[in-house]
Amino acid sequence: MTLLGDLARSVPPESTQQAVAYPSLFLLVVLGSLVPVVPTGALVSSAAVVAFHHTSPFSLLIVFGVAACAALLGDIGLYWLGQRGVHSSNGSRWLERLRARAAPERLARARHKLREHGVLVLVLSRLVPAGRIPIMLACLLSAMPLRRFVRGDIPACLAWAATYQLIGLLGGSLFSEPWEGVAAAVGLTLALGAAPALWRRVRPADGQDRHGGHRGGTSN
Repeated sequence: MTLLGDLARSVPPESTQQAVAYPSLFLLVVLGSLVPVVPTGALVSSAAVVAFHHTSPFSLLIVFGVAACAALLGDIGLYWLGQRGVHSSNGSRWLERLRARAAPERLARARHKLREHGVLVLVLSRLVPAGRIPIMLACLLSAMPLRRFVRGDIPACLAWAATYQLIGLLGGSLFSEPWEGVAAAVGLTLALGAAPALWRRVRPADGQDRHGGHRGGTSN
């Protein structure tokens, strides 16, 4: 026991944290890409805040690399599972989950953008909250090969990791304590994620008001 205690005390606390944090970040981002309920953007921003306060000059670079690689791996896995559903006569639960998370009008817009811009639209889909699944589903329904999807998804994951890391750097630079920066980064990323849903709720009401006003005007 004494030997184990001495070994534990000989490990620098920061190195111990990094040894646990980086694999955890990788696994959580992969999981969040496969099951789109984990706030992966908030995870990356939080990790960037912690890395900002570390003494190691490579911490931020490692966070960026881990986040981008994990997002790419998760996207590849989800796309592969979706392809199996497309080619299967019985479908698959993964494909059904993707369909359930993409409203018909959003899927129609995604397919239109994919026809216009090709795989470049994958970059924008990763940066727009809730934009990844409709575009991925549009790619699946258009029978895009996995290799072509990966070519477009690589810059998308790099841009995504860089964007959320910048949010974390902003939070880390504004506050002296890491937990304060983490709280600010998480709050900002969650607000960005909730903005599209809020906009979709407000927009139909505005449209109905305008439509109702127009109808009232024509009846006079």
